[in-house]
Amino acid sequence: MTDSGKLNLLSFTGKMKILHLSWIAFFITFFVWFNHAPLLGVIAESLGLSKAEVKTLLILNVALTIPARVLIGMLTDKFGPRLVYAVLLALASLPCFLFALAEDFQQAAIARFLLGFIGAGFVIGIRMVSEWFPANELGTAEGIYGGWGNFGSAAAAMLLPTLALMFGGEHGWRCAVGITGAICLLFSVVWYRNVSDTPKGSTYFKPKKIGGLEVTSVGDFYFLLIMKLPMYAALALLTWKLSPAGVNMLSDGIATLIYFGLAAIFVYDCFSAYQVNKEIFSKPVPEMHRYKFKQVAVLNVLYFATFGSELAVVSMLPLFFAEVFELDMVYAGLLASGYAFMNLMSRPGGGWLSDRFGRKKTLLILTAGLAAGYATMSLIDSSWPLALAVIAAMACSFFVQAGEGAVFAVVPLIKRRLTGQVAGMTGAYGNVGAVFYLTVLSMVSYQVFFTVIAATAMLGFLVLLLLEEPRGHMAEVNEDGSVELIKVT
Repeated sequence: MTDSGKLNLLSFTGKMKILHLSWIAFFITFFVWFNHAPLLGVIAESLGLSKAEVKTLLILNVALTIPARVLIGMLTDKFGPRLVYAVLLALASLPCFLFALAEDFQQAAIARFLLGFIGAGFVIGIRMVSEWFPANELGTAEGIYGGWGNFGSAAAAMLLPTLALMFGGEHGWRCAVGITGAICLLFSVVWYRNVSDTPKGSTYFKPKKIGGLEVTSVGDFYFLLIMKLPMYAALALLTWKLSPAGVNMLSDGIATLIYFGLAAIFVYDCFSAYQVNKEIFSKPVPEMHRYKFKQVAVLNVLYFATFGSELAVVSMLPLFFAEVFELDMVYAGLLASGYAFMNLMSRPGGGWLSDRFGRKKTLLILTAGLAAGYATMSLIDSSWPLALAVIAAMACSFFVQAGEGAVFAVVPLIKRRLTGQVAGMTGAYGNVGAVFYLTVLSMVSYQVFFTVIAATAMLGFLVLLLLEEPRGHMAEVNEDGSVELIKVT
């Protein structure tokens, strides 16, 4: 399956070359996806944006990522991560350039909406890394991929304001954003020329059909349809936030059209899933080739609580520190950046713990820590010493991001040929969580917001009891009809 030897992070050959190129590709996607966040002040001034319009840009930036992760997961399984990542990086540079050239709110809004697609890049690397690393190293490798790549958003926050200042003038931000697009385009070529989908001699297993996730029992088919609902609900919630009831970017008529459109797409999505899976209604899948969709559903719920809360907290933490402790926004932003900084070690740490001590046990401990961490943050008020509040946030951050790493230590062990689609659905649930938590935040106090996250983490802990520890082998069929067994323990 892969070259032998331990994880040597200083190596740039074989599987380690693939790991390094994968996390760099993911790093660039997040660098581009969040290239507007640290420059919002000057962008708003340059384009004459109101506060409501700035908030709208933030919503639009994550809207397309939910369906994009599902779609990109399917394409990755069908066409391979080498081609799909290269195309995604190249195409995503275009709305990046459009945003850099925007002259008004409408142009900026369209570019930001389209850039949400680049947030799906994460899914591609999950499949790539799973092809190159054995089960006993997979959690650590996926954790490094996710943690180091995720750091792209923090790197954008640190580097882009300086870059904009270096160019200077009213167009400094445009140059900084444009450079991120150029990096994206250049790396698409580097990626395509330097990777292969599998190690030499290994088979890249593809789904039998494209158009929906394969399941292996009738009960699982109906379970799949139920698990699709929250993704459409999140998109409907985003539409509501853009309607006159929210920031008033869309008219009532347009919002109603979008609601009907989402309902129609959901019906088509269910029909497409049936077309992919209709054989299971007449002929049972052999036991050897079955997998339990329950495993996917549990991971979806956990990623909702982990990555969903991370996206929400990263966007509100500077303001939280500034308001509760009456700090300057720059200082508050610096303190809050430590939350994202933890990704460098926490996410690989969660994957390593999974490899070492077992997938389910690690997730149970981290999810309990996550619930306790957010419950503690709900108690923070101005009477707390600032240092203690920051330590509480950092400790909570460890459990959040280690939990993300532990979730994606399990994803590639469910069904190899469907890894992209499973990663896509689980990843999309992270964005569904972010939409849910940010909507809650817009309606309640900070204390209630943190309490709600703690409560959903406790729900995740209970759901997690249903997860089955991956054991033994999973079976895939070669093109010649022979069966290959892939170790999962």
